[in-house]
Amino acid sequence: MKQVVVVLLLAITVAAAQEKQAPNMEEMMKKMMEIAAPGPMHKKLEAFVGKWDVKMSVQMDPSKPPVVSKGSAEFKSLLGGRFVMQECTGDMMGMTMNGIGFNGYDNIRKKYTMFWIDNMGTVMSAGDGNFDQTGKTLTFYSKMDEPTTGEFDKNVKYVTRWVDDNKFIFEIHDLTLPELNTKTMEMEYTRKK
Repeated sequence: MKQVVVVLLLAITVAAAQEKQAPNMEEMMKKMMEIAAPGPMHKKLEAFVGKWDVKMSVQMDPSKPPVVSKGSAEFKSLLGGRFVMQECTGDMMGMTMNGIGFNGYDNIRKKYTMFWIDNMGTVMSAGDGNFDQTGKTLTFYSKMDEPTTGEFDKNVKYVTRWVDDNKFIFEIHDLTLPELNTKTMEMEYTRKK
């Protein structure tokens, strides 16, 4: 009896496998093209494209005013509008800062993505997030390591707030700090005329 049950299960498994059809390559390619195509979410990133003057404010000590410096940035659209690349340079705490960042929208995960590197360290920062309901504030969440204290994987938030077509503000928030003092850096971008 046991052998009959095993044979029946095997026959059912083989029949089920034969009913499944091999994937249709044409349908798969169509789906891949849909997923890979830039859409309205990518279009929103075009607002960044251009040249910008940048005012940077770094909050080293909450009891003192922030350290303020100036810089410039240029955003370019890449890969058919799928990504925007930023090249930024400026003076930060007496040193020349050069950074490169990328923003995109992941059609599969339905989230905006970001990536940043600069010469102020050896860290690659990455995060994901979305616009709020107004469509004017883009918030990314990520993790960061704190080299001065040795802390790892601290929660961080990157917020971009559009003031108008020619001005936006980027903020970095250390979410491990007291609630009212999480902002550690602000960069105010004003479009060059």
